[in-house]
Amino acid sequence: MDVIEWLLDGDPAIRWQVMRDLTDAPAERIAAERARVADEGWGARLLALQRPHGQWASGIPTFTAGAAEKWWHALEPAQQGTLFPEWTSTTWSLALLRAFGVEPGSAAARRAVGLVHEHVRWEHDGEPFFAGEVEPCINGRTVALGAYFGRDVTPVVERLLGEQMADGGWNCEQENGSVRGSFHTTIDVLEGLLEYETAAGAAPEVTDARLRGQEYLLERRLFRRLSTGLVIGQDRGTDGPSPWTRFSYPTFWHYDVLRGLDHLRAAGATPDHRVAEAVDLVRSKCDADGRWPLENPHPGELHFPIDDGEGKPSRWNTLRATRVLRWYEQALT
Repeated sequence: MDVIEWLLDGDPAIRWQVMRDLTDAPAERIAAERARVADEGWGARLLALQRPHGQWASGIPTFTAGAAEKWWHALEPAQQGTLFPEWTSTTWSLALLRAFGVEPGSAAARRAVGLVHEHVRWEHDGEPFFAGEVEPCINGRTVALGAYFGRDVTPVVERLLGEQMADGGWNCEQENGSVRGSFHTTIDVLEGLLEYETAAGAAPEVTDARLRGQEYLLERRLFRRLSTGLVIGQDRGTDGPSPWTRFSYPTFWHYDVLRGLDHLRAAGATPDHRVAEAVDLVRSKCDADGRWPLENPHPGELHFPIDDGEGKPSRWNTLRATRVLRWYEQALT
C-alpha cells in the first residue's frame, strides 16, 4: 500500500484533507467526503460527547497546589471545563472539530456551537466563550474557533492587533511584563488571524499584523534564537527542554516546526531560504515507506486515540509533512 492509499484508508477527518491537498479529486467528491465528518468517525464521536450545557469535559483537573484546586471548585458550573482539564475541555474539543474539518454549517456543528455560545464561560472572569478573555494565546485560539464556526470575534481580533509586540510576536506573559514574543502564543494568534481573514475577508490591518507575525517565525528560521542563531534549547512555556524539532499531534497550544511550516503553507506564503533548514528537518524524519512518526505526545487525557501511538507511523503527521514538502517543492519549480 503506497502512502496516499494508506492515508485514504483513515478516518473521514483525514481522508477529505488528503483528497484536497494530495490528490486530483474533484471538488464535489472532496465536499462529499468532508460532509461525512459530522456524521461518522471521529467527528461524530466527538460531537456526541458534548454535554447538554455546552461543555465537554466532566472531570476535575489534576492540581499540584491546594490554592488551584480551591480556585477550581469556586468557579461557576458554566466556567468549569472551558480550558481545563487538558485535553478534554470545551476549548480543545472545538479545536479538534476544526482540525477534523467538520462542516461549520452542518446541523450537528451549529447545535454544538450554539450550546457553547449560550452557556459556556471562561474560567478567567466568566466572559462568554466567543468574547475571549485576557491572554493572547487563548484569544488567538478563540478567534480561530469563532471565525471558523461563524461567530463574530471582531472585538477579540481588535484586541490582538493592539497587543502585537515590537518584535512582531505575541506572548501570553506580556501582562506580566514580558517584552518578547513567544513561539507558542504567536502561532496561536497567526492561525486565528488567518481563519478570521478567510471568514471575513482580508483587512489591511489584520493582514499586516499577520505578516509581521510570520516574519517573527521566519527571522528565527522557525526554531532558532534571533540573538545568537542557536537552536532554542529551553522552552519558556514549559520550563523544560524545547521539543520544537519533534512533531506532535494534536499540537494543542504547543508550537513545533511542522506546525509553523504548515501554517505558512496554509497562509499561501512563498517559501524562501529561511525555511530551508526547517524543511530539511521535516524530510529527515520520513521513513522508508514515506510515513512520519508521532513524536512527543503532550501529557494529558484525550477523548479517544486519533493515531496509533508515539513512535508509530502517524497519518496526521504524514498528511501535514507531505503537503508541506509539496508546497516547498512546487515553489522551487
